[in-house]
Amino acid sequence: MPEPEENLSRQLDPRSLRGLAHPLRIQLLRALRRHGPATASRLAEQLGESSGATSYHLRQLAAHGFVEDDPTRGKGRERWWKAGQQGTSVDESLYRNPDPEVQGALDIYSHEIATIHTQELGTYLGTRHDWDDSWLGAADMSDFTLRLPADKLRELDEKLHALIESYRDIAEADAPGAERVRIHLHAFPQHDV
Repeated sequence: MPEPEENLSRQLDPRSLRGLAHPLRIQLLRALRRHGPATASRLAEQLGESSGATSYHLRQLAAHGFVEDDPTRGKGRERWWKAGQQGTSVDESLYRNPDPEVQGALDIYSHEIATIHTQELGTYLGTRHDWDDSWLGAADMSDFTLRLPADKLRELDEKLHALIESYRDIAEADAPGAERVRIHLHAFPQHDV
């Protein structure tokens, strides 16, 4: 059953960005989104952290609406957490926000996401021979260089996002052989060298 529309993505604003911009919080949220509900202890074991640290940061994520209790799980004092949304996007106005705290949080968030993307790609490359041959030809690691003004890059990004979203609810998602697929898009200006 697909996620309700409101659970798909969360747009960051200055307050929520500051609440999320911590490497462990980003890792916790990623783990809950990827693997589903878990306890602070289970997440601590998975991430190599103390349960006290994961507990604290889960409460901080909950205060900002990124995670919530999962009342369908757990017994007694065992507290299970689940992701509040399946994705996060950055409001464009954050890049122009003059507050140094917001800019610092945006730097932490952006670098952590770039690190995660690099790790995911590295994991795939290290395990690509474990996949069926049909996946080897389907995976892609391309790069392109275009000369565009900022408004055309924005237009290209919007079209790419719309195309990707059109594949979210395809009938084949539950077909035999269907796998979770990660798509990373990086589009940025680069000075001529």
